[in-house]
Amino acid sequence: MLYPEFDPVIVHIGPAALRWYGLMYLLGFGGAWWLGRRRARAAGSPVRPEQLDDLIFYGALGVILGGRVGYILFYDFSQWLADPLLLLRIWQGGMSFHGGLLGVLAAMLWFGRRHGLGFLRVSDFVAPLVPVGLFFGRIGNFINGELWGAPTGLPWGMRVPCAAHLDLCMNKLGLDGGAALTPPLHPNQLYEAGLEGLLLFVVLWRYSARPRPLGAVSGLFLLGYGCVRFLIEFVRMPDSQLGYLAFGWLTMGQLLSLPMLAGGLWLLLRAKRGQA
Repeated sequence: MLYPEFDPVIVHIGPAALRWYGLMYLLGFGGAWWLGRRRARAAGSPVRPEQLDDLIFYGALGVILGGRVGYILFYDFSQWLADPLLLLRIWQGGMSFHGGLLGVLAAMLWFGRRHGLGFLRVSDFVAPLVPVGLFFGRIGNFINGELWGAPTGLPWGMRVPCAAHLDLCMNKLGLDGGAALTPPLHPNQLYEAGLEGLLLFVVLWRYSARPRPLGAVSGLFLLGYGCVRFLIEFVRMPDSQLGYLAFGWLTMGQLLSLPMLAGGLWLLLRAKRGQA
């Protein structure tokens, strides 16, 4: 299959431009807000509907600031030292989920303290909303033509034009300058959209439909995302500036997912003991 080249700009409005990447973030936040309204109206919800706007606003700040700063710290620190304005050019891609997660955790802590709610009560409310943003974010990665998987012989592998993706062809795949197309690559972004986004959303939404012990929903999110991300990294090419960190296969994404796996397992065991 040939990767369909997308124009990253949907429409120019005077000097400004509406980009697909930005639209995906808006859809993610909008979807989380809409679903959050449904959860907030349910009996026993710790968050009232009139508080939801504040929660989504703080969460959006956490995603954007934490995601960008996390990417710079975890994946591209040396390049940022050479070009400090790189931090501001988010339309070029380069957002770290793990950095965004830290930003959202800080936002939930702030929101919980401001409204007299415990942190885990807020995180259990928010956890089923996060995969919505993950789904749209990965679709944005696909449109941007970034975060490709490794070469594959599977029939749905995609060949990417090298002229528009020199870093992918020359730095990650080691192709010479005359190559027109990559070999077929795993459409890793679509895998993640389906697993981190749709599948994890369905699991968490159904699991949280019944009352659960405190921290159980948050724990299932951390464990579910951590498992999916750790496994998908095996068919995803590492960032060219980092490569593999150890053993010829360990990536930064896997390393950052280990605390999520440990934290999710701990929260689930803690919830089970509290229920017993």
